[in-house]
Amino acid sequence: MLRFLTILTISLGASVPASAPDAAIEEFIDGAMPASGAPGVAYAVVADGQTTAAGARGVARSGDDAEVTEDTPFATGSISKSFTALAVMQLVEAGEIALDDGISRHLDGFSGAPAGEVTIRQLLSHTSGFSTGQGNASHTDDAGGPDELARAVDALEDVAPAYQPDERWEYSNTNYQILGRLIEVVSAQPFEVYIESSILEPVGMADSFVADGEVHDSMATGHVPWFWTKRPVTDTATHRGTAPQGGVIASAADLALYMQMMMNGEDDVLSADGKALMMRPASDASPFYGFGWFIDSAQGTVWHAGATPGFETLATMRPSDGTGAVVLVNGGSGIGFGETTELRSGITAIALGLDYDGEGSRWSQKALFIGLALLPVFYVISMVWAWTHRTAIRAKSGVSGQFSLWFPLLTTVVAAWVMLSLVPTMMGAPLGTVALFQPDMGLVLVAGAVTGVVWAVLRLVIAFTGRSRRPDTPAPDTAQADAHDVRYASGVAPK
Repeated sequence: MLRFLTILTISLGASVPASAPDAAIEEFIDGAMPASGAPGVAYAVVADGQTTAAGARGVARSGDDAEVTEDTPFATGSISKSFTALAVMQLVEAGEIALDDGISRHLDGFSGAPAGEVTIRQLLSHTSGFSTGQGNASHTDDAGGPDELARAVDALEDVAPAYQPDERWEYSNTNYQILGRLIEVVSAQPFEVYIESSILEPVGMADSFVADGEVHDSMATGHVPWFWTKRPVTDTATHRGTAPQGGVIASAADLALYMQMMMNGEDDVLSADGKALMMRPASDASPFYGFGWFIDSAQGTVWHAGATPGFETLATMRPSDGTGAVVLVNGGSGIGFGETTELRSGITAIALGLDYDGEGSRWSQKALFIGLALLPVFYVISMVWAWTHRTAIRAKSGVSGQFSLWFPLLTTVVAAWVMLSLVPTMMGAPLGTVALFQPDMGLVLVAGAVTGVVWAVLRLVIAFTGRSRRPDTPAPDTAQADAHDVRYASGVAPK
């Protein structure tokens, strides 16, 4: 048990002034929310050590009447990493672990493993060598059960980091998944129990909790992009296996309390020095990331965005003057259409007085998505054309004819590889993870790849079946052949 925790006596009712939410933010939401397609948004603003504005708009689930409020819990996505980092720092200050310990010192399964000598500091700062792709692959592994996190990390013991430690900075969920298991082993408590008892409760985050494998009706429902609209996610259960990197569920009002604690300069759930260490560059290899927080030295801010299927979030603090803002949206972004970035960034900019010019038209992204969506339609039309022009296809001959028949198969196979492998890799996730966050994008990639190859194969099938005999080969005399067959059938020998 932690011996250094100080219970923060912060009352939510006392922290939110009676004044109405900031009018400029509300006016901005009027214009930006429809374009985002988000069913609901909640926000809170911190200044002078208290919550100075909080508000919400929309519904917790499309089609239902339950309105979102500043007390509605949202999945916060990667904002959760700051909670995991804070818990690790608590264990450091308690003398249970050290930042430069190799993980094999505390997780026996990593002894002699490829990542065994990676340090806690390197995991916290994303300089361990694990890649973005390795981290995002974990989104498809949720199998449930109280040992879900343990099993997920056990599966990483034989995985070699993509790079040498401290060779480069690369964001990876794998780092924080391992840290979550470290917290469980060192504290002898399930991850969710430790975070709730050691951080959420002391801070006063009464409407927040950690993913525990259950469905929570109090939560807002996530909505994923679906061809210029958004549809509710079907799986609303929380997942223990990804809790350390994305499983803290919190309300905007509660996250305002959390930011106040991080900027109060006091020794409470963590020492003031420990908090400051989290919010400055972790090393030369990590100049823009501390422990669980991105750092923007030009703006003087620390921040973290979050994305989990159906939710997108943003928490930003300016420690120099104690201001901060958090924005929670229960809608994921599409490609060009229904993106929530402008909604989240615009509210934050108004709250903190930052310059922000919006995201622009996003026409290149929209054109890309429209093109991908129309590609399967184009291939289906081409299949119909190939069938109606089958005589011409069957007449192809010579080198040029064979080339025109076989070359499309080569190009469509390459295009299928691009859509099913290269594009997801460029997006930093396997196709299964892309489909979780953007099911419409996943569908058009698969449909485009499959219909392209089917079209090319269909042309070959048409070309090499049903061909008429060559013009210089005399056709058999049908009547004569029939008589020949009759004579044989009656036992009459041919003459």
